[in-house]
Amino acid sequence: MATPLTADALVAALRAEGVTVVEHPGWRTHNRDHIGPWGPVNGVIVHHTVSSGTEASVELCYNGYAALPGPLCHGVIAKDGTVHLVGNGRANHAGGGDPDVLAHVIAEDYGERPPAPRYHEGSAGAVDGNARFYGFECVNLGDGKDPWPAAQLDAIERASAAVCRAHGWTARSVIGHLEWSDWKVDPRGFTMPAMRTRIAARLGAAPVPPASSPPATPRHQPFPGAAFFAVGRNSPVITAMGRRLVAEGCSAYAVGPGPRWTEADRRSYAAWQRKLGYRGADADGIPGPVSWAALNVPYTA
Repeated sequence: MATPLTADALVAALRAEGVTVVEHPGWRTHNRDHIGPWGPVNGVIVHHTVSSGTEASVELCYNGYAALPGPLCHGVIAKDGTVHLVGNGRANHAGGGDPDVLAHVIAEDYGERPPAPRYHEGSAGAVDGNARFYGFECVNLGDGKDPWPAAQLDAIERASAAVCRAHGWTARSVIGHLEWSDWKVDPRGFTMPAMRTRIAARLGAAPVPPASSPPATPRHQPFPGAAFFAVGRNSPVITAMGRRLVAEGCSAYAVGPGPRWTEADRRSYAAWQRKLGYRGADADGIPGPVSWAALNVPYTA
């Protein structure tokens, strides 16, 4: 058993393990602690989102829905390997599960797999997993056909290892949702024994520190809100955004970019959203907080 990591400690652990982290606005105080306990913690549960598109999946996991308010996990692992932090504290991700599984996770004494679960949310004797586990939701349709890119699997390995290393746990402290509840099938598309083998190998060696101190992090423009990007808006922020879009190979500009929001800006930003993996209505060309954070628009006074 362990005391949950602070927000700063979690970010530091993930980055030390080589994880690319995006901090969703408000994640550090976003939790369900008023509903029940958070901690002591005993492990990590890996899920799939049954959704597509990074931005839509992150927003879903941050906000939740009427029957299950957010956060629905602590971090969302996108297909490009980026980990988007959406919650810090108790999250609605694990639900009720098997007390025998929990005992073996705490002891870290099982073989290839923990014992098959016999409990689920609402069943008599189920244990509250939301109090005991960190949760990572991985963007995937969960149909067994949606691919798991190498970058995403690497991020699952690294993020899980980061939490384990911070707490002094082994890879047996990482389980899939299907190993916790007899109602669940996630994650589908890779096996947890294979993932634990990867995590164990990573934990067998210390993270490699950078060769030299990294340069100071540049200041990036905070997300000004979707309503900012409207016809008639004139701002140096739009120029800075356009230059970043050009640098990312997402230009639909005939001339420019310039400070006034135009259709060329919208089409250029839509190209950026598609580059991030968004499709359909998720790639409408109107900036959202996740895609904006990924663009790293330089700060404009």
